[in-house]
Amino acid sequence: MTAAQLPVALLAGGLATRLRPITEKVPKLLIEVAGEPFFSHQIRLLKKAGLTRIVLCVGYLGEKIVELYGDGSQWGIQIEYSFDGPKLLGTGGALIQALPKLGDAFYVLYGDSFLPIDYLAVGDHFLRSSRLGLMTVFENHERYDASNVEFADGEIKVYDKKNKTPAMHHIDYGLGVFRAAAFDGFARDAVVDLAAVQGALVARRELAGYEIPERFYEIGSHEGLKELDVLLRATPADAPRWSARQGK
Repeated sequence: MTAAQLPVALLAGGLATRLRPITEKVPKLLIEVAGEPFFSHQIRLLKKAGLTRIVLCVGYLGEKIVELYGDGSQWGIQIEYSFDGPKLLGTGGALIQALPKLGDAFYVLYGDSFLPIDYLAVGDHFLRSSRLGLMTVFENHERYDASNVEFADGEIKVYDKKNKTPAMHHIDYGLGVFRAAAFDGFARDAVVDLAAVQGALVARRELAGYEIPERFYEIGSHEGLKELDVLLRATPADAPRWSARQGK
């Protein structure tokens, strides 16, 4: 399997409480950014990178996303959906639920991340590493959010979002790659945080690291949403734009 053949699991099932009141009736993926739903920008970015198969892990208001994007054929891509069910399963639990659709290996991207990078280079590095997972990292030094990774000599030494150490100068960039076996031992149909899976991989030296030099963008906060809106309005799109109101 090549990096271009790996599907992308896109985590989009959360409540997005930091973006209320916008997300009281609109799921985060459909928030309008630069005149269209955020998901349209993500699709364009992934398609340009050569990735055309997306598995959306959805929960809260997920049916609105299905209604607007369907199977992705209008975009020349393939979209499948994996719903959490009656309860939100967390980032790791949602991936475990989606494993039958994802196969042996897959990218994982957060539903509020905008990452204009070389995705295939990341995937190639993962496939060469022969490890169960990969985390992209950025040398953050507290600039864009709290740093949570000790990264040295190309290796992730510590990853912890709760217990900070003085050597944490990097941050989880927002793109990962995993083999299905990385989730062995974790409960099915239960709440699982992806950070717990990643922490277990670090302890076993099974989490590869890949440093990204460019900063990340996100719409997880009102500040991030405004910043990305300005950026995308100043950047010409290289694919047809899809109006949030027209749905086409």
